Amino acid sequence: MTGTDRAPGEVFAIAGLGPAADWYRNIELVPAAEVIVGRRRFVPAQRVVGEGESVAVLAAYERRNRLALPVIRRVLSNLLGWRYDGSDAARLRLARQLPVVAFRPVEGISG
Repeated sequence: MTGTDRAPGEVFAIAGLGPAADWYRNIELVPAAEVIVGRRRFVPAQRVVGEGESVAVLAAYERRNRLALPVIRRVLSNLLGWRYDGSDAARLRLARQLPVVAFRPVEGISG
C-alpha cells in the first residue's frame, strides 16, 4: 500500500516526539479504542507504517498542502533537530526517526 493507495477513511499520525511519545507507547501496548479527526469518530484498526510508505504519505501530504509547506517544514525541523527540506532523502530520514501510524475505520463499528 502506498500513500495514494490506501484504505478508505484511513488517516495517518506522526509520533512527533518519536517512539518515546506517550500516545505511541500506549497504542503499542493497547490498541486505540477510538480515533477522532474533526467531526469524524471511529473505532480503528491500526498499523505502524513502513519507511517506504511513510515517505509516500509525507510526499502526498506536502503536495496537498503546498501553501503550508514553510510552516510544516519549520515545525518538522524543530521536532527532528535537523533542517527538514522536504527532499526524498529528508523524508526517509524522518521516517526512520519518527514512527507513522495508520488508523482505518473498522467496518460495521462506529465510535
